[in-house]
Amino acid sequence: MAEQKPETVLELTKRIKYLLESTITNVWVEGEVSNLTLHASGHAYFSLKDAGAQISCTLFGYSRSIYAKTIPLKNGLKLRARGSVSVYEPRGSYQLNVRSIEQTGEGDLMLKFLELKNRLQAEGIFDQEHKRPIPDFTTYVGIVTSPTGAVIRDMLNVTRRRFPNMHILLAPARVQGEGAAEEIVEGIELLNSLPNPPSVIIVGRGGGSMEDLWCFNEEIVARAVYNSRIPVISAVGHETDFTICDFAADLRVPTPSAAAEMVCGQMEDLLNTLSAANQRITNAMGIRLQLLRTRLKAAADSKLFTQPGLLINQHQQHVDMLSQQMHNAMYNRISGIKLRLNSSIPTMLHGAVQALNNFKQKLERTNQAQVRAFENQITKNQHKLDNLSIRLESINPKAVLARGYGIVTNPATGKTIRSIENLTDGTIVKTELADGSFQSVVSSDPSNSHLSRPRLPKRSMQADTPQAEQMTLDF
Repeated sequence: MAEQKPETVLELTKRIKYLLESTITNVWVEGEVSNLTLHASGHAYFSLKDAGAQISCTLFGYSRSIYAKTIPLKNGLKLRARGSVSVYEPRGSYQLNVRSIEQTGEGDLMLKFLELKNRLQAEGIFDQEHKRPIPDFTTYVGIVTSPTGAVIRDMLNVTRRRFPNMHILLAPARVQGEGAAEEIVEGIELLNSLPNPPSVIIVGRGGGSMEDLWCFNEEIVARAVYNSRIPVISAVGHETDFTICDFAADLRVPTPSAAAEMVCGQMEDLLNTLSAANQRITNAMGIRLQLLRTRLKAAADSKLFTQPGLLINQHQQHVDMLSQQMHNAMYNRISGIKLRLNSSIPTMLHGAVQALNNFKQKLERTNQAQVRAFENQITKNQHKLDNLSIRLESINPKAVLARGYGIVTNPATGKTIRSIENLTDGTIVKTELADGSFQSVVSSDPSNSHLSRPRLPKRSMQADTPQAEQMTLDF
């Protein structure tokens, strides 16, 4: 048989494209909108999902414009879409090109989101009167996010570029999937419990679908943000994404990078204001000095004074003294601010080290608990295995034979002989003992009782060996 020639990837993809596009030409699909992107060209890209799967969809600009007013697309919307399947060859992916849509209601996640939002809003969790003011400027910020994602790298880049002296304390937490909400709550509570806590907390992650961001829609996260003694900035997702955490926070910003720019920008604006004020005072003093010099020179030239040189020198000294005092005052003011910033860094570092030590101890306790649980489970399984071994040994036929019993079988059939009714004169039987087996000939004639019995060798003999000797059994 000749070896089949392999297809190229393109050839196989074209075959798949032909099969899908020629057979699935007009299909209705119902699901929940997720991962919605509204492109500047007018096209809409989204996924339709249910509990078991999802499919990528494209609603082109012309079709979208027909439904723009009657069915505004949004994540969580439940739709019935009609279209045909197409294959995008460069990526080898398929999608549904949607031609028409019908709204069937809100999706399950959106209904759950709205129910929790309305309930917490009725409790007053989102009320403006409970919002804490964000500090005008700060040098110490706590961040609750993933330690390995792009978000923390972007935020650190912003702070290093705009305010290198900013101290960042990271409370690591997963920001997606099972257990993420609990870790976010732990991060917020950890930063609040520090002896030297940060002056503001940023809770954030990058964009994603409603499923990806769902941990920020959990009630425990909203209550942790509400109960925080430190003001909380929520920076979750993109500008179009809204979560329950956004409503509970003291301030919502569109992206994590925007949050970093805001806290750094306030300090940067303060330093720029001080620098501009210093420059304005210096310029004003220079103009004033030049004016005084001009007036004194004019008075000396007009010979209104008997000692013009002495008077000019006195005024010049006075002006120079005032100028020096102003420069010293501004220098001391700016130096004092820098000194306070620098002196706060060791304290903040001490708090960070202590927080890391506490986190390390928590990890060690968790690890020890897991090791103990693992050892207990191994011990329990070993006991269970020992009990099963004992029970198995108790029903082992070999153990019964060791107590002096034997098993008699018919070597021709291999069946166990359970009654003498199954025996006749001359029948050859096999008897198995604990340390070996032998064959015998059955006889019911008592006169054969005088026959001498052969001695069996001490070693074990198998029934099928030709050297096995025979005995005559009397009944």
